[in-house]
Amino acid sequence: MSGWNTLSELLYRELIQSREEGKDPSALDALHAELARAGTDKAALATLHARLVALPVRADFAFQEPDDLASIRALRRDSRTFAAPVLDAAFEDRMHGAWLGRCVGCALGKPVELLGICAPKAERQYTWRDIKAYLTAVSPDEWPIRDYIPGSSPASNELTRIANSASVRENIAFMETDDDIRYTVLGQVILANKGAAFTTENVAEAWLGTLPYQAVCTAETQAYRNLVTRYDIHESTRWQLGPLPIDWHWVATHLNPYREWIGAQIRVDSYGYGAPGDPALAADFAWRDARLSHVKNGLYGAMFCAALIASAFATEDVHEIVATALGEIPATSRLHAELTDIVALCASHGNRFDAHEAVFNGLCERLGHYSNIHTNNNAAVCVVALLLSGGVFHQAVTLAVMAGFDTDCNGATVGSVVGAIAGAKRIPAHWTGRLNDTLNSNIPGYHPIAISQCAQRAVDIVRKLRA
Repeated sequence: MSGWNTLSELLYRELIQSREEGKDPSALDALHAELARAGTDKAALATLHARLVALPVRADFAFQEPDDLASIRALRRDSRTFAAPVLDAAFEDRMHGAWLGRCVGCALGKPVELLGICAPKAERQYTWRDIKAYLTAVSPDEWPIRDYIPGSSPASNELTRIANSASVRENIAFMETDDDIRYTVLGQVILANKGAAFTTENVAEAWLGTLPYQAVCTAETQAYRNLVTRYDIHESTRWQLGPLPIDWHWVATHLNPYREWIGAQIRVDSYGYGAPGDPALAADFAWRDARLSHVKNGLYGAMFCAALIASAFATEDVHEIVATALGEIPATSRLHAELTDIVALCASHGNRFDAHEAVFNGLCERLGHYSNIHTNNNAAVCVVALLLSGGVFHQAVTLAVMAGFDTDCNGATVGSVVGAIAGAKRIPAHWTGRLNDTLNSNIPGYHPIAISQCAQRAVDIVRKLRA
């Protein structure tokens, strides 16, 4: 029944999610007490879940956070446009840079994505400190990050383990399979096969036809499970009955307290690549994908990151890139308010790289109450990495990982942005050389594949969409 977790754990997560999205605290406190008494009684838990989901957002909640695209568009402020980039050799180099940057950032962050995750909550909110402790125990010169993560540290026994990863410094020889990479590949496949008119149903079909259940997690696990338990979308049945009407809101929300976590945000890079210089179109693409598993700020984070990436093909000004992406999400949302605060935090420290620790602390104080894999705090890390780096590749990808939270996801997203800014030729070979132009994704046709070939396919998609 639970998919990712036990029913009681899902309900505890739902209580947290309900508080964050503005439901009445006193009603939630009462339900929390009942949940503690229910134990593992499935009937009692199911009743409590129904009551919890039925609670409305309180009338005095300060935010408006719709899920439908028309309402989202109506609440945008300062939406911007760019001239479409010329599809020349320079553009091809920037697309190659975006793919390389995503792989570099993901590989850099992958070994430390679990660091500190089992520590007490007060410490878990500052996981950047665990990363620093791990690295400086190896050598003081390891901080700020200067290289891929070493596979061991004298501090290891004091911290939770780093991920068992082919991406540690001693082993790295390619971009290993990872959800951040699989979804980028899948987005490319969807655009190649369905074009600009692809639908959420096409995304669902791609998941079920390509991703095994064990390859998804949190919000995606719940949505995947909801699809296969409520809807028979096997090809033979669809041939007999025709398209089945699918309640996408139910798919994204039923027993899914992870619906504002980072999962949708990591799935959208190929939509940014497919709409270079067109942040509104990239955000539209992202919304169609994200609504399969996410709502509210989970949607907005996906739209924000897709717009970041699309904008990076049109301007190298990271302040303009961030402002443009903010213009593609509701100005009435928590995500917009919190990212605006983070922009101001960076500015208060002069947007300087050497102020990163003070900014990390400020970010954690503002957004550390969220799960380490929530949309909002991780989108904020991406903003910090871009603004404090000024778009310099090395500084940006290392900041994205040093800041903690979901390190491989943030490294990958920021890598896409600054890789598109730099182009492949300007990314330091120190970072790209050890990947040996090789990606393993565990997706047919992309395992293994040259990273440069992925980039060329992305260019071909843009040409096709324009034609």
